[in-house]
Amino acid sequence: MAIRLNITMEEEVYRRLKQTVPPKKMSAFINAAVREKLYPDKKTLDDAYRAASRERWRTSLAQEWSATEAEGWPD
Repeated sequence: MAIRLNITMEEEVYRRLKQTVPPKKMSAFINAAVREKLYPDKKTLDDAYRAASRERWRTSLAQEWSATEAEGWPD
C-alpha cells in the first residue's frame, strides 16, 4: 500500500531531482533511493566490505587485537 508524504529537502537537491527525473516518475525514484539506502544489495555491501578491508588503520587494528586471549570468554 502506498502512503502519501509531505517531505522537506534542500533546494539544490530538489533542483537536481527535477532536472534528472521525469515528473511522473519522481515518487518511484525517491522510493527506490530510500529502499537502496535502507536495504543495500549484496554487491553494494560486498564492495563496501572489500574497500574497508584495504584501509590501513583497520588492518593495524585487527593485528593489535589478534593477540587478544579468548580464554574465559563465553562461547
